[in-house]
This record gives sequence, structure tokens and C-alpha cells, in this order.
Amino acid sequence: MSIKELKDFAEDINKCSKCGLCQSVCPVYKETGNDCAVSRGKFVMLDGVLKGDLKLNKNINKYLDSCLKCGKCTDFCPSGIDVCKIFETAKYNYAKNTLTGKIIFFLESQFVFGNLINIFKLITKPLRKQTKGKTSNSLKLLYFKGCINNLCPRTDNYLYKIFKHSDIKIIEKDFECCGQPFLSSGNLERFEQVKKHNLKMLENCDFDYILTDCASCESTLKQYMDVKFINTGELTNLLGLKFKFPQPVKVTFHKPCHLTNDDFLIHLLKNCKNVEYTEMTGYDDCCGFAGEFAIKNRKISKAISDKKAKNILATKADYVITTCPGCILGLYQGLSKYKKAPKIISLTHFLAKANSSL
Repeated sequence: MSIKELKDFAEDINKCSKCGLCQSVCPVYKETGNDCAVSRGKFVMLDGVLKGDLKLNKNINKYLDSCLKCGKCTDFCPSGIDVCKIFETAKYNYAKNTLTGKIIFFLESQFVFGNLINIFKLITKPLRKQTKGKTSNSLKLLYFKGCINNLCPRTDNYLYKIFKHSDIKIIEKDFECCGQPFLSSGNLERFEQVKKHNLKMLENCDFDYILTDCASCESTLKQYMDVKFINTGELTNLLGLKFKFPQPVKVTFHKPCHLTNDDFLIHLLKNCKNVEYTEMTGYDDCCGFAGEFAIKNRKISKAISDKKAKNILATKADYVITTCPGCILGLYQGLSKYKKAPKIISLTHFLAKANSSL
């Protein structure tokens, strides 16, 4: 298991020209105005660590924790620096030598975190409906549930309702977590462990696509799986499904930061009868949640969620749809104080509310 050290990224850190373009896309900087919250400010500190002028201490780690891992700065960086990868490594270098870090790493271990997920898999298995192919030419989909869906059987049942008349076969393997939570905490050893396990699940497995309904899972898996992916929305378009809702509904869409392509959305909604779509202002702005970020940076997280909530309310939608369980929590955080807020719902759940046909 080869894990890089911070010094291995010295060249990349020095590539940062301090141009400040990352300020224009960083949700945390927009909220705080603190240059230490944006990637160029963190690079100044990490460069000081590499030169021996600074120590990688809890103060620097605090700023590493003030990152949403949304990846917007990486996408916008003219130098093409993989910002998140550097921050993950810096967190690993810091956390592995602290008591708090060791406790977190233990809680994320296979013994604790992994076995907890396995227990829920076992308990909920009888409650899950399975979609089976109808012919030998069925479209074969290797389903990556993700941790949230492993805890709750509803998504399997939504998929069954949507695709029960389609000639697809959903294949299940004993996947572990995609690894995103471990990257966020700097637990790179655990990440490499689940990566190795998940890649092993692909061996001798015949499938056309890996099916996901969590943008964060898919984004993380793409870091180490060189296969074709398809999400629920893309799959319905591929199969040419049409949906009819019993009553007219107005919807808006929150694009998760980790959803790389939402081209499927407009075509899908055109095939939904009685659905009116309104794009919210800043539909692709971060929801402010990002797992442990919401715990460690409560005020900032809530402020970002509040802005998102106001944009959602302005659409007067009945539903706000998204494709990430974490984002659902972030949207709840912003909308919870409003009595007449739209319902927050996953795309899979939303489509399951309709009557579908080929």
C-alpha cells in the first residue's frame, strides 16, 4: 500500500501562482472572506510546512477542515492543481499522529464502520425488491448502493418500481463504502483498503454499467474504477421511459458538487407529464453540508445552506430534487425553519412516485 506524503506534492503546491481565481468559486471564501479558507491561502501554509517554517499543527488542520471538498477550485485552477488530493494528504500526515485522529480512524475501520454497514445489509435484505432481467440480452447493471442506501431499503424498492417492466438485470456485489468519508478525514489507509476491496468485486463480473444514485459515490469511484457509470436519470433516458404524475407538480433541481454532468435532466423532465421545471438561481451552488464539514464548521455550513434555501423558495416549487443523500441533509438544514418549504427528494424517489411505461 503506497500512500504519498505531503512532500510528494511540493511541486504542485509551488505551481500555485496565487492568482486568486479560486476565490470566485469557493463557497467558504464567499461566506467568510478569509483567504486561509481558500486553496491559495492553504497552499501558503503548506509551503511553510514543507520549508520547515511552520508545523503541521491543529491551527493549520482547522483550515484544512474548512474545505467542502466540492472540487470547484480544482475545476477552475489555471495550473490544473488537484487541490483536494493535496489537502487529503496533509490531513493524513496530521491526523495519523494525533489521538483524535487515531480515534476517528478506529471508528472508520472495518471492525466498527464496516461491520455496522454489514449488519444493516443483513437486517434490511428481506425488505428489498430485486430487479431481474427478462431475457438473455438484458442490460446488466452492477449496482453500487452506497452507505446510505445500505442502511435503508427504500431506494432498492424505488428502482424496482421504476424499472420493473424494463429488460434490465441489477447485479449486486458485496461492495464497501466508496471511500469518500475516509478521504475527507484524511484516513488514506482505510481508503486504500476499501479501494482494493471494491476493485476485487469487479473481477470476473460481466456487466454493462455500474449503476449509482449518489453523485458523491460515483465521483469517488471514478478516481479508481475505469468502467462505464450510469445514474438513475441517465438510465431512464437510455431506456426511453416516460412518466405520468397523477397531479401537476412544480419542481426545481439542486446539482450536487460531485455531479459532473447533468445533461440528462432536461430530457428526462420532458418525458415527465404534469411536471413543470424551474431552474433556481445558483442551482449548482454547494448546499453547505459535506459530511463532517457541517459538524466542524456549523455556522458556515448553515449560512451556505440558508442561501441555497432562499433560492429554492423563490422557485415556488413543490419538490426540490437532487442526486446525493448528503445534499438532501444540506437542503434540510436550510429549509427546515420554513413551514411551507418544498419537499426534498432524491431523483429516484421522485420518479417512483409516477406511473412509468416504455
